[in-house]
Amino acid sequence: MLALRLTRGARPVVQVRRLLVATASAGTGFLLLCTLGYAMSHPDDPTASLLRLAWCATPLAATVHFAVAVARTDPATAPRSGLSAAGLGPARLMATSATTTALSCTLGSMLALLLFLHLRGDLTGLPFDGAAAEFLAAEEPLPLPAALTLLTLTPAISSVAVGWVLRPHEDRPASTGAAGRSYGRFGAYGNSVARETFGAYGRFGARLRGADSRPTQPAGSPPEPASETHPPAPTPDTPTPDLDPDTLPPAPQTAPRGLPWGISVLAAGLAVEAYATRTATDSPVAMPGGLATTGPASVLVGWTLTALGLALAGPGLTHFCGRLLQTARPGALRLLAGRILMAEAARIGRPLGVVCAVASGTYAMTALYDADGPSFGPLTTLGLLLVTGCTVATLLTAAVEAKQARADTTSALLRIGAPATMLRSAAALRAGALLALFGPLTLIVAELAALPLAR
Repeated sequence: MLALRLTRGARPVVQVRRLLVATASAGTGFLLLCTLGYAMSHPDDPTASLLRLAWCATPLAATVHFAVAVARTDPATAPRSGLSAAGLGPARLMATSATTTALSCTLGSMLALLLFLHLRGDLTGLPFDGAAAEFLAAEEPLPLPAALTLLTLTPAISSVAVGWVLRPHEDRPASTGAAGRSYGRFGAYGNSVARETFGAYGRFGARLRGADSRPTQPAGSPPEPASETHPPAPTPDTPTPDLDPDTLPPAPQTAPRGLPWGISVLAAGLAVEAYATRTATDSPVAMPGGLATTGPASVLVGWTLTALGLALAGPGLTHFCGRLLQTARPGALRLLAGRILMAEAARIGRPLGVVCAVASGTYAMTALYDADGPSFGPLTTLGLLLVTGCTVATLLTAAVEAKQARADTTSALLRIGAPATMLRSAAALRAGALLALFGPLTLIVAELAALPLAR
């Protein structure tokens, strides 16, 4: 009931995102049902049916990724003060978010089932003069348990993924080993607290003297007149005309650790593709729906490794792009853009890497497409649109999440006098820097992926 109330009382923007999740789930469910129909109409060709079912794994993964991104930006399930006292702790909010995602995906799956039954003619007769009767097996009875099993894949996997991503985390202090442990009063055992040295106390006193450097007056002496050489320090609410680089948000101390692994997996994928085409002994794999022939089955493994490598390397490349923006004596604009990129690398880097993987795969398939071969079928077009739309929507949703995360920083910059045009310029600079780095990378990976198959 709580999930239904939160779903009904959400803002229109949140409702639009949930409807997009339901639409993606409907498209994925329809593709799975069409795979079932092909298997029913071609019982003597189980290999092609399994290939079509494996091809549906890509739209399913894109839909789950998008559902997780939407759940992360849902303000109704965000932890707030006072909710734990009402019984809405982090675990309860996580369960509510997973239930909301399951409801959205279930709605899409039911719509897919209704459309599938309508095209089969099970509801009101065959539409479109029976054009879809062949690949939907309209003359065969529909196995309802198999159809329901396929339709529950998207809601089940999406809700489990949301629950895993939004699970409560305990903030435990990092272990410092035996050197950081001490025995306190009455044998109390624990981690030692960092001590303040005399130099730190002196520096703190220097800050205090910087705020008010007037000497202390002896007792009973008349107060000195205010000096014009020591104006009062400005309050935090007083806007300043220029933006000091020292007031910018601090750069993160640690970089994402997936860049070496991503580069290694990417190189391994390209090597597998090149080696598979040189030592090909088995028959080539024909993709369904008019897609180009991909050669040996190991080429698909190479493409999968390449896409995984780009997804793993995305956060590290985004962090590296932010660091490059701050090189060669940067000003306040480049410092702001670079530090925001470094801080948001883990949040927007992985969706950006997935978008690059999808773009490189689409470019490679387009380059290998034979004009004399069969044209793209409707299911292939639906799958490509679904994967592309989900990846782009996931990236935009991650950008919205990053904007919500830095709302306090943005308000603080505006409060100290940063012009709004500077913030917009920093956003444009970040977008241009990411495009300048990931655009050529996508083209290079796509050319290298298509080069072995073009021979």
